[in-house]
Amino acid sequence: MTLFVLRRLIGGLPTLVLVTLLVFALTRVLPGDPALLLLGEEATPELVAKLRDELGLNRPLYVQYASWAASLLHGDFGRSLRDHAPVGPILWQKLPTTLELSFFALLIALLLGIPAGVVAALRRGSAADAGVTVVALSGISVPNFFLGILLVYLFSIRLGWIPPSGYVEPWVDLRKNLLLMLLPAFTLGTALAGAIARFTRNSMLEVLSQDYVRTARAKGLAGPVVVYKHALRNAAIPVVTVIGLQLGGLLGGAVITEQVFSIPGFGRLVVDSVFNRDFPVLQAVVLFSALAVFLVNVLVDLLYAAIDPRIRYG
Repeated sequence: MTLFVLRRLIGGLPTLVLVTLLVFALTRVLPGDPALLLLGEEATPELVAKLRDELGLNRPLYVQYASWAASLLHGDFGRSLRDHAPVGPILWQKLPTTLELSFFALLIALLLGIPAGVVAALRRGSAADAGVTVVALSGISVPNFFLGILLVYLFSIRLGWIPPSGYVEPWVDLRKNLLLMLLPAFTLGTALAGAIARFTRNSMLEVLSQDYVRTARAKGLAGPVVVYKHALRNAAIPVVTVIGLQLGGLLGGAVITEQVFSIPGFGRLVVDSVFNRDFPVLQAVVLFSALAVFLVNVLVDLLYAAIDPRIRYG
């Protein structure tokens, strides 16, 4: 197992290097001059050129990339072009907020998606099956920003049950933190819940037709035992796969969701860095997100062995 993890980590290094190249190149394609944005439209060309030289923007692109990559090897993400603060502390300040939102979104997706998929499989062809299919496809199809606005209008403006936006740290006020997390987590988790429900249904239908399930029923085992102990566990691998693939989408969807609900996490940080042409911050956020997706996929591979004892990694 340890050798497998090491091989996966080493094998992922070329991918991460490619990500750094793409991130660096794409940030330089963005229109606008960071120096001009910092100084304002009325700044003289001399002042703009001087600031560009101070920020290192006048150096050749390959020199800028080499300097940034060398800093990354030492754990240094550089300094923000806007306020000259180290990028690392900025990331660690925003990361817990996005992780909390992603955790609650995943929790809601699992609580809604897996039971709905099981019910749809057990009642194949019924009204419940059709209802789960319609709701799941709706959750996948409705954009996050539209659903978020609808939820704010209904539960905040019309009913007045939940504050429309904002964020409070859990150690400051846990009750208000959970209340403010409810709508954005539901907004972010609906698409994942729909995907989980569809994959759970399809995987359960395949497993329920297997001989060992019919044998378990013939032995007189209770229905819930057959469904959850025998069928659902063996149907879990495709579901775990789609969860791992969709976790990266949680970080991507958080960009829009955090904007709608004014949550100061990675999403807001990405938007602000794009508007300000703050290349080091934007590069660090995208690179960190790519690393998170890679590590999640390694974790998913390890979960396969935990779910199915027949799977062994040499």
